[in-house]
Formats: sequence, structure tokens, C-alpha cells
Amino acid sequence: MLVVDKTRASTLEIVIDIQKKVRGTFPDVPYILLENKTDLTGQWDIEDATIEKMQHEGWEIMKTSAKTGLGVEEAFNCLAAKMLKKTIA
Repeated sequence: MLVVDKTRASTLEIVIDIQKKVRGTFPDVPYILLENKTDLTGQWDIEDATIEKMQHEGWEIMKTSAKTGLGVEEAFNCLAAKMLKKTIA
């Protein structure tokens, strides 16, 4: 899981860098990007167009909120399913 703080754009740059480094060493490791703090919509610092572009590039992205629990369980289930699919394949 790669987690971005929607209220701090700098976290997106860090996550992209981490993903590139991991992909270079472990190209088949499944991952998803979590947009966290979706409960703070008035404070978002990452543009939706940026996220949409990443989705078009193949990133799987889910919205979450650690505060409210929105999407957290679904994110874990999604990643677990991706891991099982890689194990079985």
C-alpha cells in the first residue's frame, strides 16, 4: 500500500519515487495507492486531474479516511486479492 496525504502534495512525489524504486527491484509486487484524508475535502492539495492521469497510466487508486474508516477495509481486501492472484498465477 502506498498512502498519499491528500492535504499535502509533497507526499505524492515521495510515493511516486518509492513506487519506482520498488518496481525496479520487484517488478511484480502488487500495490495500490490510497488517497487518505478524503474527509478533509476543503483542504486537499492534490488535484483530481493528477490522480486521473495516474489512473490512466495504470495506477489503482482508492479513496480512504483513517479518521472515518472510509475505504480502509476495502483497500486491505483489494490488496490481499491482488496478492493472492499473483500467488496463484
